[in-house]
Amino acid sequence: MGKVMNQELRELYQEVIIDHGRHPRNFKKLEDHSHSQEGYNPLCGDRLMLYLKVENDRVIDAAFEGVGCAISMASASLMTTQIKGKTLEEIQQLFQAFHCLVTTPEPPSSVQNCLGKLTVLGGVRDFPTRIKCATLAWHTMKVGLDRNTHEQAVSTES
Repeated sequence: MGKVMNQELRELYQEVIIDHGRHPRNFKKLEDHSHSQEGYNPLCGDRLMLYLKVENDRVIDAAFEGVGCAISMASASLMTTQIKGKTLEEIQQLFQAFHCLVTTPEPPSSVQNCLGKLTVLGGVRDFPTRIKCATLAWHTMKVGLDRNTHEQAVSTES
């Protein structure tokens, strides 16, 4: 029974990653953004520019542009979709849950429950070199929100 479920999850994981990797949601420049931040993963060349529109401590719009592997593009696509409408506090909790999902061998079900579709990216924990691909957009978002302005690029190697 467990193996069948793992196979189904693996197929779902691949399907969602491929879909969002090929057809990323929110892939555009957000002209009226309040925050922007560049992110770069020198390990595999993923590079993105994240745009956020924040009003009253809530992200009301999010978008990104960039080039990279399917995992980094899918992660940015899923993340920008998930954070729209959320408060900065809720986004901080999402960040922590997502980080736990991709770095913890057996993340608690409470983590998986709050992430929704993002759980498909949990499969990267079995491929340590791909974790940075999945977390690039998230670290870029966190730094962008902390800094409040566009400064230097975030690198997964720093």
